[in-house]
Amino acid sequence: MLRLAMALGVGGLMAIGSAAAQTYPSKPVTVIVPFAAGGPTDVAARIYGEFFSRTLGQQFVVENAAGAGGTSGAMKAARAAPDGYAVFVHNVAPLVAGPALYASAQYDPLKAFEPIGTLAFAAHYVVLRKDFQAKDLKELIAYAKANPGKINYGSAGAGSATHLACVLFGQQAGVDIRHVPYRGTGPALNDLVSGTLDMMCDQGLNMMGQVPTGNVRPIAIAQATRYAKLPDVPTSAEAGLPGFEVSAATAFYVPAGTPAAVKAKLVETMAAAYKDPLTRKRIEDLASEVPAAGQDTPEALGKFTASEMARWTEAIKAGGIKAQ
Repeated sequence: MLRLAMALGVGGLMAIGSAAAQTYPSKPVTVIVPFAAGGPTDVAARIYGEFFSRTLGQQFVVENAAGAGGTSGAMKAARAAPDGYAVFVHNVAPLVAGPALYASAQYDPLKAFEPIGTLAFAAHYVVLRKDFQAKDLKELIAYAKANPGKINYGSAGAGSATHLACVLFGQQAGVDIRHVPYRGTGPALNDLVSGTLDMMCDQGLNMMGQVPTGNVRPIAIAQATRYAKLPDVPTSAEAGLPGFEVSAATAFYVPAGTPAAVKAKLVETMAAAYKDPLTRKRIEDLASEVPAAGQDTPEALGKFTASEMARWTEAIKAGGIKAQ
């Protein structure tokens, strides 16, 4: 009788899971984004959210939960009911760096969330104010070594991707550069354009509009290949700093414990989004790329999240960095 009851119990759970897959989503889904509206993570979330809404017949509504370098939103997502009606879009680097930077970030990125897929990859650039005396990356590094602590760089805040990218640049180049945190990329970029800041390590989307006018000067792209729309900007290896590669990966997670059937529905829809011409074009217009084959699975995102956590935790500890 006990075995029969257990079998019936398992069968009942399987039936519930199957029913959930068939009916999900039956109401609007909240997409938690831990940054303010208008930034790259928010925009990518809205692009995919529109595709998910069209495909699944329910609205995927972005809720911006900004604060503490993205950790406030991460905590909100980690505490959400694991039923598929609260999902999570974050930039991988600040997600995994949060607990190392903020004492208030009481979550384990590898245990609190389960991966669905990567929305977009966007390389970072080393960008200088237009009148900075260094002409290229080698001259920038030489100047920084001769003038420790005199170069200032801006970021979207402690723990942001723009902050972490410059931390890694400083460590790999062996230079001491001074961090000036802002409340978002926009104000930092404004000060770079005005000349208050010397440099940034920023995504292409944020500074692309300033490049044609000469307001800022990108001197290296932190990836292995050049970007087709900025073909004159050398890779970090070509510019003299091999190994300096930083890609802002915007990724889609669900709270741990979300039913497998629900995750499967989301993964299936994500795969369809990758093939959708409009979605791909809108992502490419952000100076970003849809994941290539081999990078477009939950397993690939899970491995990338773990590797990024090891990478950025080490960089933060080596730099003795703590969010203020």
